[in-house]
Amino acid sequence: MQELLAQAAEVAARLRARGDTLAVAESSAGGLLSAVLLAQPGASAFMLGGAVVYTAAAREALLGITPEDMAGMRSASEPYALLLARRARDRLGASWGLAETGAAGPAGNRYGDAAGHSCVAIAGPVEMVRTIETGAAEREANMRAFTAAALQLLGEHL
Repeated sequence: MQELLAQAAEVAARLRARGDTLAVAESSAGGLLSAVLLAQPGASAFMLGGAVVYTAAAREALLGITPEDMAGMRSASEPYALLLARRARDRLGASWGLAETGAAGPAGNRYGDAAGHSCVAIAGPVEMVRTIETGAAEREANMRAFTAAALQLLGEHL
């Protein structure tokens, strides 16, 4: 956890220095991404909010993503991660949207992705998506790895 907090501190410092704001949409990280960002002193200067979008009901209620928006797309994919990042950014009026979607484990998901699969995305002045595969089935470790990957992606582009 300390490593994630340190990584989040670096991202937070860059966001504050730039005067940028952030909105988060996460799934299999289960709120850990938002938690490490909100644990930073002065988080209210950059963090506008976040949502754990773990089900179709949550994605529609919290981000307004309809079945029509999902046509031809599946969860735990790069296009879906980018949609989450864009929608979080737009709904909260943030400079950046940061998203994560995947399969934490111990089993894979119904789409055929193995445990340890995640797609992370940013949407802001730069848009980027990255897929990671941990090769591990341990849920908690994967949640930490997904959070670290999302923070790293954002940090690389700030």
